[in-house]
Amino acid sequence: MAGSSAGVLEGERIGGGGLQQQQPGFLDKERIIAGPGFNRWLVPPAALAIHLCIGMAYGFSVFWLPLSKALGTAGTGAQACAKDMSFFAELFATNCDWRVATLGWMYTLFFVFLGCSAALWGGWLERAGPRKAGVVSAACWCGGMLLSALGIHLHQFWLMILGSGVIGGIGLGLGYISPVSTLIKWFPDRRGMATGMAIMGFGGGAMIGSPLAVDLMKRFSTATDVGVMQTFVVMALGYFVFMMAGALGYRVPPSGWKPEGWTPPPAQTSNTMITQRHVHVKKVWGIPQFWLVWLVLCMNVSAGIGVIGMASPMLQEVFGGALIDLPAKYGQLDKTQLAAIAVVAGGFTALLSLFNIGGRFVWASLSDKLGRKLTYTVFFVLGAVLYASIPSSAGAGSKLLFVGACCVIVSMYGGGFATVPAYLADLFGTQFVGAIHGRLLTAWATAGILGPVVVNYMREYQLGMGLPREQVYNQTMYILVGMLVIGFIANLLVRPVADKHFMTDAELAVEKKLAHEKASAAEVGSGSGRADAVSPLVVALAWVAVGIPLAWGVYKTLVSAAKFFA
Repeated sequence: MAGSSAGVLEGERIGGGGLQQQQPGFLDKERIIAGPGFNRWLVPPAALAIHLCIGMAYGFSVFWLPLSKALGTAGTGAQACAKDMSFFAELFATNCDWRVATLGWMYTLFFVFLGCSAALWGGWLERAGPRKAGVVSAACWCGGMLLSALGIHLHQFWLMILGSGVIGGIGLGLGYISPVSTLIKWFPDRRGMATGMAIMGFGGGAMIGSPLAVDLMKRFSTATDVGVMQTFVVMALGYFVFMMAGALGYRVPPSGWKPEGWTPPPAQTSNTMITQRHVHVKKVWGIPQFWLVWLVLCMNVSAGIGVIGMASPMLQEVFGGALIDLPAKYGQLDKTQLAAIAVVAGGFTALLSLFNIGGRFVWASLSDKLGRKLTYTVFFVLGAVLYASIPSSAGAGSKLLFVGACCVIVSMYGGGFATVPAYLADLFGTQFVGAIHGRLLTAWATAGILGPVVVNYMREYQLGMGLPREQVYNQTMYILVGMLVIGFIANLLVRPVADKHFMTDAELAVEKKLAHEKASAAEVGSGSGRADAVSPLVVALAWVAVGIPLAWGVYKTLVSAAKFFA
């Protein structure tokens, strides 16, 4: 009896007088294989629901100033932590207010852990499916915020680092890559547009979350409380509902599915840069094309994030009183005038966020026409020209040229993120594109440190050399041009992947079985054995659910951006 029991295959059980297939769990990939009649346009809003929430990582800076005054506001008489206090000591300090520079480490950890978690668990995601990954992402991101709220209450910064920085960062990574592979498989005819739609949400998350956080802090703040803890709790609960709805809305197509009546155009099948085969994720570390694309993304992001991180102070220091029609340099302004130009700079930052989110969709969609390699060539060539033009436009006092260059640069920064998943699918196939994309995001983690360090330290160095504030960014722009040149060369060197790196048909069949993929019975698939017809009304309501907060965020951003032109 024991021997016969041991022989029962995994995934089966004895019951009802015969051998039956064990039913998959609610979160398992088998449960979300779409049946006949499923509308693929229901998947992008599910992806947006998750990305709009985790995109708040870009907007966490709205909490830094209130948190840096938390104990002082509470009436404890506490001062800011001493400048000579070590970072480790500040992690556990309960009798002094955290420094803004210390709080900023949470922002760095977001993107370090995003890249690391995406690289570590990308392969698991391909087999577990986007629903399970989305649920884990929601638990980590929102649970991390709740743990951070406890850290604020106890005034323990290590809890905030653990909560939002580490656990939340893991949620960021899983949430960020959860829809990539699924969307590319649902939209083989529009790879760039599909990933652009989802990753657009990550760029737009701060447009919604930042003004929402500001409004909530105003609502909860009192004479003795800055209101950040309560804001974290409310946002965590709201985000959890939204992200769970997105995760449960995911469906994956049956293996071999394609849009009804669609066949790859001759230009696509004959293009050697677009493979019809698949590379295993375990092999990508040893493939030159992966590292070339890694360098392409790293250089594009390093240059862009350096500008984004210093956009507000750069505008203020370069133009000074000219922003409010005063013939005075930044160092000659009084407190009232400095406050006035800070408002203008806030509008400039809001304007950049619009170009960040718009660039993700526009450039990624355009890459379907131009091709990924040519699109990145445009990023590097046009970007180098624009970065090099900034010192000249600043010296000439031309706000229009300066702002125009920065806006286009930021659009290409966002466009680079949205285009790269399709670039990877073209080169390495779609079977493991989500996992490969996860490994590639280590380039983002690297760039998140490299770009800001170059800009910030060059600024400090040149100020220390006695250079006027309006000139301290000139040399930095030329360094960023150098980064783009490196990215341009790497992109030129990208060639089709050699045959030896692709899986055989037998290896692919094994991987599809491990990933619980079922073959499509027809062009429009029937992988789950059940009908999945979706009413157009349901699709419309799903788009409205993500469209309303996104429209609100755009409205709030436009109101802020209008101050720049006032």
